Amino acid sequence: MLLLLLLLLQLLLLLLLLLLLLLLLLLQLLLLLLLLLLLLLLLLLMLLLLLLLLLLLMLLLLMLLLLLLLMLLLLLLLQLLILLLLLLLLLLLLLQLLLLLLLLLLLLLLLLLLLLLLLLLLLLLLLLLLDAAIFT
Repeated sequence: MLLLLLLLLQLLLLLLLLLLLLLLLLLQLLLLLLLLLLLLLLLLLMLLLLLLLLLLLMLLLLMLLLLLLLMLLLLLLLQLLILLLLLLLLLLLLLQLLLLLLLLLLLLLLLLLLLLLLLLLLLLLLLLLLDAAIFT
């Protein structure tokens, strides 16, 4: 009877040990699952970080493109300003030419007036000579 009781106790201890081993195995499996989950989370975080980095790079490229576009626009405005200055210079040259032509016309008019005065003086001289010839 005592032997049977000892055997039963040994069996019970063995069962308890087996249960403990099973519990340890289950705990180990749970820890492994947790580790796997953490690894997956880390991978997801790295992917998110990579995506953020890519987005930042795209934003930087977009800003660079906008800066380039702004520089092109400034160059275009500068060319337009140079063109306007050239047109203004051309207008000034045309105005100078017009003033020169007006000056030439005034000179011609003065010459004509001088010729008319000379003709009038000659006529006056002729009349005086004729008058002198008639009276003498």
